[in-house]
Amino acid sequence: MLKINNLHTIAVDDNTEILKGLNLEINKGEVHVIMGPNGSGKTTLSNTILNNPRYKITDGEILFDGEKLNDLKTDEIAKKGIFMSFQTPEEVPGIKVSEFLKTAKNSISEERVNLFKFATELEENMEKLHMNKDYMNRELNVGFSGGEKKKNEILQLLTLNPKLAILDETDSGLDVDAINIVSEGIKLFKNENNSVLIITHGTKILKSLDVDYVHILVNGKIVKTGDSSLAKEIEENGYKNYEN
Repeated sequence: MLKINNLHTIAVDDNTEILKGLNLEINKGEVHVIMGPNGSGKTTLSNTILNNPRYKITDGEILFDGEKLNDLKTDEIAKKGIFMSFQTPEEVPGIKVSEFLKTAKNSISEERVNLFKFATELEENMEKLHMNKDYMNRELNVGFSGGEKKKNEILQLLTLNPKLAILDETDSGLDVDAINIVSEGIKLFKNENNSVLIITHGTKILKSLDVDYVHILVNGKIVKTGDSSLAKEIEENGYKNYEN
């Protein structure tokens, strides 16, 4: 589904090279995890896949379902079926959660969304995530706690139902109960026809998920790939064995 070959990326503001020949391949039905120390390039990778203008690809290619994404705009990439949750979700005053989700759903659907069906599915998803239905009428992320914002990201994931979900530090700053709810949301989304890429510092969110591959990203490259036991090793020993 996703294939990244020899990806080199710089930060546009200072021309610093961040990704330095990264390779990654994700197939349908797989859950991948990327871990690494601060500044290793984890968030840069997710932003580069969605073509954030703060970053520029200088070499390599990103393929999704066999199509090259390098020169596509962010909205075009999203419409191909790639979703990204943000480490720090933006607050959008004046836009209700339900309006935002309806507009987003319409923008990626070939047919107009049936409003009754959409409202029913939205309520069902909110119930699964233990979200009060009143949140539908609140302004997007305005006044939300950190946990509420992250659950709202998972609500977007379930509503838009992409092919590939990139979850950037979705577990950051969450307590155990919120992490469990987010994990349950990921499991509700996951099936044999889609894939998940989780970018994280910790391992708490992984404990209730079936993970296929864990990748260690250091200094702009993936230096080690393994199964879920690799995450446990990092939890115990940190990255000292991979930073030389």
